[in-house]
Formats: sequence, C-alpha cells, structure tokens
Amino acid sequence: MGDADDKGYKVEDRRFFQMSEEEQARIREEEAARRAAAAEAAAEARSTGPEAPLPEITFTAFIISLTSSAFIHLGDMPDPATGEIHKNLPLAKQTIDLLGLLREKTRNNLAEEEEKLFDHLLYDLRMRYVKETR
Repeated sequence: MGDADDKGYKVEDRRFFQMSEEEQARIREEEAARRAAAAEAAAEARSTGPEAPLPEITFTAFIISLTSSAFIHLGDMPDPATGEIHKNLPLAKQTIDLLGLLREKTRNNLAEEEEKLFDHLLYDLRMRYVKETR
C-alpha cells in the first residue's frame, strides 16, 4: 500500500498562520501597497474622464457607425482596436444587409439630409462589396 499511496506530489501548508512574523509583515505591506496603487489609479481615472468626447447620439451617427463597421470588414479601414486591416466579407455582407433593412423600415420617416446620406452610404457599400466579391 505504501507505493500505491505515493502520488508523486508534495503538499505544503502555506496558510498565513504558518508563516513567520517577518513573512506576515512583508505580505501585509505588499497588499497595502497594491491597494494604495489601485485606489490611486482609480482616482486618477475618475478625475481625467474620457480622453475624447463621445459624439452625440443621433440616427446619423448610428448609420455612420454601422457604415464604418462595414468598411472595416471590407478591409478598407483598419480595425480601431488593433490597427490592422482584415477582410471579413460575411460580416460585411451582414452589416450591409442590416443597413438595407433599416433603410426600408425608415423610408419616408427621416429628414431629407438623413435620407440622402443613408442612400449614398448604402449605395457606396453595396458597390464596394460587389467589387470585392468579383
């Protein structure tokens, strides 16, 4: 039974009360320093706020956001998160189809400028997609 019980690993008791007073003091100081650094970073983040103001939430901004996403998937613009250019035609098609659906559902319910912008953006995206898939 002695050989069968030997699993090849060693268990060490690292609970706090098993440490010397010096080790306990060192761990307490490190933890206090970590908490102070985290609190300082949080306070700085709250005081500086966002670096760039967010755009106003409008239907036009929403359409431009979706259009930008489609252009990113077509490989025309770099991914803002990575700065790299990648093509993902299925996602581009899905975004263009979504914009087409929104266009049909909002027809005659938009301001003239919004209608023109929407039509032009959707046309440009569709032509760009066709060019990419031929």
